Amino acid sequence: METSVCPDRSDNPSPELERLVAQRTHELQQALVRAQSLYDHAPCGYLSLDAELRFVNINQTLLNWLGYSREEVVGRLEVVALIDPAWRPVALDHLQTLLRGEQTEPMEIEIRRKNGSCLHALFSSTVVCDEQGQFLHSNTTVVDIGERKASEQRMAAHDVFLRAITDRIPARLAYYDKDLVCRFANTAHASRYGKLPSEIVGSHLSEVVRPEVMPEILPRVADTLSGQPQSFEAERVAVDGNRNFFEIHYIPDFQNGAVEGFFIELHDITERRRTEEFVLEANRDLEERVRERSDELFQSEQRYRLMVDAIQDYCIYFVDEQGAVTDWTESAQRMHGHSRTEMMGRPYHALLATENASEDEVDPAQVLRLAKAHGQWETRGWRLRDDGSRFWAHTVLTALRNEAGELQGLSSITRDMTAAKSLEDVMNDLNKELEKRVAERTQQLVAANKDLDVFSHMVSHDLRAPLRHIASFVSLLQEQLGESSDKLVTQYLNSTAKASRRMSHMIEGLLEYARLGRVAIESQPVPLAPLLDGVIGHLKQENPDRAIEWVIEEDLPVVRGDAMLLAEVLSNLLGNSVKYTRPRQTARIEVGWKVNPVGGRTFFIQDNGVGFDLEKAHNLFVMFQRQHHSMDFEGTGTGLALSQRIIERHGGRIWAETAPDQGCTFYFTLPFDGLEPELDFPKSAMAELMI
Repeated sequence: METSVCPDRSDNPSPELERLVAQRTHELQQALVRAQSLYDHAPCGYLSLDAELRFVNINQTLLNWLGYSREEVVGRLEVVALIDPAWRPVALDHLQTLLRGEQTEPMEIEIRRKNGSCLHALFSSTVVCDEQGQFLHSNTTVVDIGERKASEQRMAAHDVFLRAITDRIPARLAYYDKDLVCRFANTAHASRYGKLPSEIVGSHLSEVVRPEVMPEILPRVADTLSGQPQSFEAERVAVDGNRNFFEIHYIPDFQNGAVEGFFIELHDITERRRTEEFVLEANRDLEERVRERSDELFQSEQRYRLMVDAIQDYCIYFVDEQGAVTDWTESAQRMHGHSRTEMMGRPYHALLATENASEDEVDPAQVLRLAKAHGQWETRGWRLRDDGSRFWAHTVLTALRNEAGELQGLSSITRDMTAAKSLEDVMNDLNKELEKRVAERTQQLVAANKDLDVFSHMVSHDLRAPLRHIASFVSLLQEQLGESSDKLVTQYLNSTAKASRRMSHMIEGLLEYARLGRVAIESQPVPLAPLLDGVIGHLKQENPDRAIEWVIEEDLPVVRGDAMLLAEVLSNLLGNSVKYTRPRQTARIEVGWKVNPVGGRTFFIQDNGVGFDLEKAHNLFVMFQRQHHSMDFEGTGTGLALSQRIIERHGGRIWAETAPDQGCTFYFTLPFDGLEPELDFPKSAMAELMI
């Protein structure tokens, strides 16, 4: 009989086992629900992708972020469809790495929500493979980094703003940490080394500063990192080789009580140092000049003292404002005979003779008052010596005042004129005779001037009257004949009328020439620029169809003279240039000036006209002398003569340089007034006329 080794088995499970299985199943279901709840409501997103990059799972958190339902995503959408097009190349590269079963680094990416907005997220992915290493699916954690990116953008914008501010500051700014690595440099600081700020940031201090400067600044850097600010001035060489001076500040950066780095601030003080050096050098030069001047004054005082004591025909002494002697020199003692002890404190009028009979001698008190009022006063009269003798003297009293104008006393310089007194009497007699002759000669000149005035009146009236009659009768004949068929008669009448007008102009020029010899020059500062503009303006109006290039030198100086007469000179010379450049298609007239080495200013007017033969122009500035025929160029030949007389009346001279068909240049000199053209000068009548 076989014995069974297995326990008896029942076809139905026991009730206890069913209860345990049911209980365990319920616990597992609850755990699964909790796990699913944690998965769906996690603070970050979760997704799983298959080999075709389709969603196989996604938690509710990520669905809420994207605005999709689970049915719209799982098994339907590829993850690429949710990625922003700009980020797809990077994302595909990342996903292809996952498909190969390789691990990847976290990746920042932008995902498109259902409403079209973007979610900036951080993807961290892992790969799940089977036992043979084949790809099953990937799990990815998605973290919303939108706030962080916004914060980074705000920080970047803030950094750009701070960079813009610091780059516009002229000071050179930089920051180095405690390891001496540059963390910040503005444009001014970087440009000093010929670099951009980005090229300096991250560099060690030794890579920025020249090696020969490091031993100088390292001790200061060490003191700064120990918490002691440093301020000093130093000379530095820039990349272009220029040497500049800087005011340098090292400022420690305290954070939580510890120094984490230091700020560098450099201010360029090159101009200030140069100014200081210039002022220092100027002060040294001034001190040297003061010493030299003091020595000169001492030597001058010594020479003056020797001169005063050594003069023979003169003597000098000093008195106070009441006339009492305050200093009695050896020259005064030699001339008057009184010793210094006798004269100190005595009134100076004790030296005057009581029987003075001079015509110009006045009371001593009045002489003092006049000298103090006018600064100086002269007297003549008899003076006394200590032995009672007297001598004829010429005395000059001069008031001595300090820089504040306060009276310090008076000096008296007396000259012995006894020998000249008799000669003066003889000269008086001769002068009387001379005055008589001068009076007679003056009467003769007055008579001659009267004759000249009579001649001028005759020319201006008596000679003009026949000319007017001739012109009138010629005009009447022309009206009477009308358009006569006799062309010869018409030509004669036209020639007579033209000759009459020419003679009238010549008479006017002759009268003007005579008037210029007697007219008084109203000398005043005359700025030539506005005067010249007025003359050129009139010439442009008179020649509207001419093509003339005017070349006027700037900053024409101020001269001294009569504005009306100088305007006449400019009008004559410029008018000649306009007239004699008429054959040129484009005339060129240039006006300029230069400094005259012997004084005054030399002016020139140059043109490109027809010119003339200067060797044949012996009477260039003589009345009625012309270098061209009147049929070629109109005129009476008076302009240059009048211009020469005006220039000579101003103390200058005029000349010309020219050659046939080579243009002409007229030069003339005028005295310089010494004032600047921009000052406000009184307007003359001609200046007003030219406006």
